[in-house]
Amino acid sequence: QVSLVDSGGGLVQAGGSLRLSCATSGRTFSSYVGGWFRQAPGKEREFVAAISRSGDSTYSVDSMKGRFTIFRDNAKNTVYLQMNSLKPEDTAVYYCAAGSNFRTRRAEDYPYWGQGTQVTVSS
Repeated sequence: QVSLVDSGGGLVQAGGSLRLSCATSGRTFSSYVGGWFRQAPGKEREFVAAISRSGDSTYSVDSMKGRFTIFRDNAKNTVYLQMNSLKPEDTAVYYCAAGSNFRTRRAEDYPYWGQGTQVTVSS
């Protein structure tokens, strides 16, 4: 039994920042790879970033490196996504996830999911 609660979304202007949080209950988060995905209406769920169990390694697509940073605090059972220089095209529901395979972009490889938090970036 793993429960994930993601939070921190909101409405921001282009160029602004948000920090998303993903808190776990049940297993300690250090037992899992942490991941973030996003999904806009009518689009496929898109991989954002992943972080290893210890936090010593991260994995993300090149287009999001530099603006988005994933990090974790295992003492707090929390994984974060820091989003800077937000753009309107970043608007989506963002989901945190937990799994066992670090180097994957596939949503189907993550068995545990948060409920999603809405991020809206206005022009």
